[in-house]
Amino acid sequence: MSQAPAAQPPKGKVDPAKTKLVKELKHNSPLIGCRFDPSGRFVFAGAQDNSVQRWEIATGKRIAFAGHKSWVRALAFEPASKTLFSADWAGKVLAWPIEGEKPSPRLTFDAHKGWVRALAVSPDGQMLASCGNDGLVRLWSTVDGKRLAEFAGHECQVYNVAFHPDGKSLVSGDLKGVVKVWDLAAGGMLSRRKHGTPPPVRQFDASILHKYDTTFRADHGGVRSMAFSADGALLACAGITEVTNAFAGIGKPLIVVFDWKTGQRSQLLRPKTPFQGTAWGVKFHPDGFAIGVGGGNGGALWFWKPQSGDNFFTLPLPDNARDLDLRADRRTLAVPFFGGAVRLYEMGT
Repeated sequence: MSQAPAAQPPKGKVDPAKTKLVKELKHNSPLIGCRFDPSGRFVFAGAQDNSVQRWEIATGKRIAFAGHKSWVRALAFEPASKTLFSADWAGKVLAWPIEGEKPSPRLTFDAHKGWVRALAVSPDGQMLASCGNDGLVRLWSTVDGKRLAEFAGHECQVYNVAFHPDGKSLVSGDLKGVVKVWDLAAGGMLSRRKHGTPPPVRQFDASILHKYDTTFRADHGGVRSMAFSADGALLACAGITEVTNAFAGIGKPLIVVFDWKTGQRSQLLRPKTPFQGTAWGVKFHPDGFAIGVGGGNGGALWFWKPQSGDNFFTLPLPDNARDLDLRADRRTLAVPFFGGAVRLYEMGT
């Protein structure tokens, strides 16, 4: 397969108000998660037909990664070895080579009992974090899949996990909006890589993203997406609030922004235009604004100034959006849709 140059960052700041659709990449099954590979050459999506789909952006060529036996949402990359990690509802993690015409997993292991909700690779590329419906957060070696550590303490399903940019902390958020901070240096874990269960060192309150519906007797909400700003000063947690019907998922999208140093809530990012549904994805752009995507009654992309909470631009989307990623060029956004397409949107300059 020929090599393509990595996507290059734009010169000068981007203009979100000039965001436009530039490419539509189609599949025949609903898509529930997506990620650009580190070079920006490919975009990957997890599907409800148990596959991972890879598109080469320049040509639109699509190749299916077959190996999972249930829905796939969690995707993460280890850049040095050019490895994709994907995880499914059955609790399995598969490791794949990013490139190749006939992909097959080089590694498969059982990570959790039940759905693996999210994956993240550490900044040094040596550890893979996973979280799931069994209430646990675990660390694995990206080389051989051996378990390095287990973090217990959540009292319900753990929906998301992220490494702080400095690599010293791991953050996890659950169904009830409890966000725990784990010290990766505790017990010498970073130096010895031994199995351990260190306690959380801090806890953030994102319970505004949770509701217990007394009619349906069901919890609804949770930390559906999580992202740090590039400098690690802010942590954003996305989800749904003001739920009035847990069965139908009726509520309002919300992104909670925390000050990392103090652990206090700094802003609540809401759409200016009323929208019914969930904020399924959030990213910080290096130019200083936050990006969110929502799905429910249709879809939307939102852009905020996180310091003020101002939603300064909204782009309506044609379908129920399920996730969000930002390409290495810092200009292109990928959004997977329930209708089976990944659409690429480009911010202007």
